[in-house]
Amino acid sequence: MSKVPVNKLPMVGVLFWTIKIVATTLGESVSNFVSMAPLNLGYATSALLFLAAFALTLTMQLRTDRFRPVVFWSVILTTSIVGTAMSDFMNRTAGLGYAGGATVLTTLLVLVLIGWRATGQTMDVERIATTKGEILYWTATLVSNTLGTSSGDFLSDGLGIGFRDSALVLGGAMLLILAAHYFSPISGTVLFWAAYVLTRPLGAVAENAVEKPVAQGGLGVGTTITSGALLAVLAILVGYQQLTHQKQTVTLEGPRAEGQADQQPEAAPRR
Repeated sequence: MSKVPVNKLPMVGVLFWTIKIVATTLGESVSNFVSMAPLNLGYATSALLFLAAFALTLTMQLRTDRFRPVVFWSVILTTSIVGTAMSDFMNRTAGLGYAGGATVLTTLLVLVLIGWRATGQTMDVERIATTKGEILYWTATLVSNTLGTSSGDFLSDGLGIGFRDSALVLGGAMLLILAAHYFSPISGTVLFWAAYVLTRPLGAVAENAVEKPVAQGGLGVGTTITSGALLAVLAILVGYQQLTHQKQTVTLEGPRAEGQADQQPEAAPRR
């Protein structure tokens, strides 16, 4: 029996990218708060705890019947937190190093996206309306957020660029992607995922630039104050989206069988 598709993911625009950067920046701070100072639980223990939190929020998202901002951004936040812990474990505890971790995770993300395309599910994130499509989206999100931590560490520490200069480099890269969206024929899906990945290291280096001690190139604010401030900003932004969420999704028209691929144009970063 055919079903009317319901979009459970938000429109890709300024609000989306703003909340994404804030959520992933908060994820870096929360992960550091738990795995390092002040709780010092370690990367492995933290990763296991955060994986459980991710599984809980993802279950809630998969069971919801439409786009619900609080639930959606809770999943984004937990993927960022667990991604940070897993990246730090791979790169530091397991000894892969920043370059090695970034290489492994980049390869994994490419494989996930190739596998996604091979399933025939739409890769237009504004028009995902099947459970299979959602699972693919969240798998790619988890890998991309983990990769973002590794790539941010590689830039700031591995290459010795530093936190603030890395943020400038990544900000410039985001502007180039925006320009490519408007002035080049590059695939919207490619541009979306490039921007999606880059928001993570951008948030990570920005957070480190504020949170880390002055001796390490930061402002010395600390994880507690940084996490609290970011959480407040995130709550305000998500609260606003909650009030306006009916304007934050694309209306999908016409019945379609569960699992059928959507043939609409691909998603791209937009203003």
